[in-house]
Amino acid sequence: MEILVFLFSFSALGILYTMNSIPEMQEPCVILEIGVAVLVVVFLFYFLITRGNPPKDILFFVFAEFSFTCVIDLVSALEYDGIISGFMEFYQKTGEPYLGTSYAIMMCYWDGIAHFAMYLMMISRITDRKAFRTMGLFWAGSLCANMSVFITGIVAGKYGSEVQPAFWLNFLFLLMPVLGGVLLFTRPKDRPLIGGYNAQQAQSMRLIWRPLDMILVLLLLASMAFTILRGLVALDSPLEACSVYLEQYEPYLKDPVGYPKVMMLELFFYGLPLLGAFVYGLLKPGCEWMSDWTIFFAGAMTQCQWSHIGGSLHSRTTAPFRIPNDAFWTVLAANLIYAATPALVALRVHKDPLFFLKVASFPGQTGLPNSEEKDTKFKEK
Repeated sequence: MEILVFLFSFSALGILYTMNSIPEMQEPCVILEIGVAVLVVVFLFYFLITRGNPPKDILFFVFAEFSFTCVIDLVSALEYDGIISGFMEFYQKTGEPYLGTSYAIMMCYWDGIAHFAMYLMMISRITDRKAFRTMGLFWAGSLCANMSVFITGIVAGKYGSEVQPAFWLNFLFLLMPVLGGVLLFTRPKDRPLIGGYNAQQAQSMRLIWRPLDMILVLLLLASMAFTILRGLVALDSPLEACSVYLEQYEPYLKDPVGYPKVMMLELFFYGLPLLGAFVYGLLKPGCEWMSDWTIFFAGAMTQCQWSHIGGSLHSRTTAPFRIPNDAFWTVLAANLIYAATPALVALRVHKDPLFFLKVASFPGQTGLPNSEEKDTKFKEK
């Protein structure tokens, strides 16, 4: 089935080429109508071909539908970068002109490559009746971050006055990962939730005897400080540290397109509490929620930082907003470490989950050997 989805998704090229060749299809309202019609037709196609053997998960249709749009995003990015031509010239003018910003181009590359690969892998697992919950949470975090920054950046940035009817299609791509994330969070986990003796032993170790966790805590604290600094920059704080960072390290944060500023504010108000919660989860045993939220946030952070780093380096970003040469490697290293930290925490939680499991308690268990339990009971009598 994943091969069929892969091949059918490239039929989007024919639709784009046709629309690019027929002027009557290039009017703003017509683009919206065709977009809605295509989404409906794609859904009906997959619904009809699976009627004989319906998929066991409704998210199959979401992944198959979005695979089709991934090809459109990839074509958009390639055409803006001059690698291909003849498919989306009309869309650049009367569809969504903000897709030509450096941030949006990198976002489209992520959707056309990373999300496309995730959809095909999750469709394969659904077809084989295998679990895909972990990958699904990573996808939900990634696409939620993608679309929330994208939509807010459009209306808050310099393109807010150039919104065309096709803009409203983006809300479908925000709604679906939210609903998908809620669905996945409420499903049973792929692994045990309760540990026994081994989990009890792992949770008895202090942080000083867990060097990997200590390093991760330090990285999370550093990420929190970095988030606060860039959030204050986005809020136009008059602090000298904010002014120095903006002028000498990341002037891209003030790019008038709006995406960098929106991303910093979302991380400041939503990412910062999660980073703090992860520190708590590495210190307090038995936080079983860590396995889900670390994956979800790793997806969000990876997508955000890919678009942010790529956007700041892209040739479409004007010179005043690019990273200064003197600080290039420092800023790049800081952003890469910042992107990797949530992924490393998620990897730690999933590779060795004993510290994060609830420990099973047995009737009459007091933690004392049998002979000591009997002596204690005798003394109480």
